[in-house]
Amino acid sequence: MTNEQWLEVFKKIGNKMRGGLSVIMSREGGTVPLGKGAGGDKTFPVDKWAEDIIVAALEKAHRGGENFTLISEELGIRKFGEGEKVVLVDPIDGSNNAKSGIPFFSASLALLSGKTLDTLAVGYVINLAALDEFWAVRGQGAHKNGSRIRTSPLQGITLVGFEASSPASDIPRLMPLIARARRIRCFGSTALDLAYLASGGLSVFATATPSRAFDYAAGMLIVEEADGVITDLEGTSLDHIAVGLERTVPLLASKNDATHVMALNLLSEPRS
Repeated sequence: MTNEQWLEVFKKIGNKMRGGLSVIMSREGGTVPLGKGAGGDKTFPVDKWAEDIIVAALEKAHRGGENFTLISEELGIRKFGEGEKVVLVDPIDGSNNAKSGIPFFSASLALLSGKTLDTLAVGYVINLAALDEFWAVRGQGAHKNGSRIRTSPLQGITLVGFEASSPASDIPRLMPLIARARRIRCFGSTALDLAYLASGGLSVFATATPSRAFDYAAGMLIVEEADGVITDLEGTSLDHIAVGLERTVPLLASKNDATHVMALNLLSEPRS
């Protein structure tokens, strides 16, 4: 299949999730964890429901002749034949929000033609609460709900989003950046943070705890195709990172190069 055909597979997955989300979220016991997924986080019924939809669609693609490796937060690594392509999946990014009734969680899917992030080809993120869809195909720009999106060319650190999985250590690490911001937000879904940055909602997004590739791969491509920038907290490119289940690096994403340099300079300041 072409990259465009893969995007259509991802969109059909998102459309099916739209139709069944209210049912799964209303079920008794929906906030009780079922165990732990391959990524190490607790698995809730909504995670399992989302992954079942995704796997069913990928099995259909495989029956149609596609060979690839699936890497998913819940299921782990599963081969669909022998092939170089990789599908990275976070069935529900923001599970804690979802189980708590906070309307900010997503499904995130990415297609790679190889095993490192420089081979990202397609990224798709859907806000399952607000139903915003974001996607990008390499070389074809980024889109939100069918319209082309670009980050702002204006320099400046205004609204900063961040993720703090371990607040006691993460917030001090990010404090020079946070202190410079006009406003800050901690939403709880890295994929959506990156997608909304790409569409102009945030000027900078940062995580201090290393993230896993399936958390940010789709959002990474969407940011880059929207003319944004994403690296680690030292400014090193993410292209060399091999995809898998393990945590990789902390993230820094910005709306443009000049703003990214400002953020990097702030984060490199000596801490007292």
